Amino acid sequence: MTKPLSPTDLKRLHRTWRRETDLRMGMILDGVQNPYNLGAILRSAAAYQVERLWTAPPTLPIDHPKVAKTALGCDRLVDVVNTPSGPEAVAAAGEAGLTVVAVELTADAVPMFDLELGPAVCLVVGHEERGVHTKTLDAVDRVAFLPQLGKVGSLNVAHAATAALYETARQHWSARP
Repeated sequence: MTKPLSPTDLKRLHRTWRRETDLRMGMILDGVQNPYNLGAILRSAAAYQVERLWTAPPTLPIDHPKVAKTALGCDRLVDVVNTPSGPEAVAAAGEAGLTVVAVELTADAVPMFDLELGPAVCLVVGHEERGVHTKTLDAVDRVAFLPQLGKVGSLNVAHAATAALYETARQHWSARP
């Protein structure tokens, strides 16, 4: 009979994956304003070991009281840097050696699974309705989208961020010898 892992076994499982993963990930939040989305993104960023998360206005501050409700303490596990604009966040990520990929629905976006993301990636997600700012899109290295099969046109930004983080890690793990 299959049974859930004990807390100790769960820690061992995650520790094994951490040791086997040398992927560097960053994130840029370009105007994420819903505090619950921001908290959920922080939680996913911590789960995927995002080393730095840059915020660009009008992203809410992570110390907003409603962010804590969904972040569940994960806000202290991610290094957050506030920047004056999306393009400045992109420049900072590039200076940190990360390839910057916006997750956005544009005419020139390619399916995320078709990109060779490499070992150092920074993902950009934008406002819940308006997406990533145009000037930020002009500054990124690549633009990708998450293909969907149903009749819904787009995902919630927190769900899209989590799916993009997973796809980035999956590609890295798949490339292992």
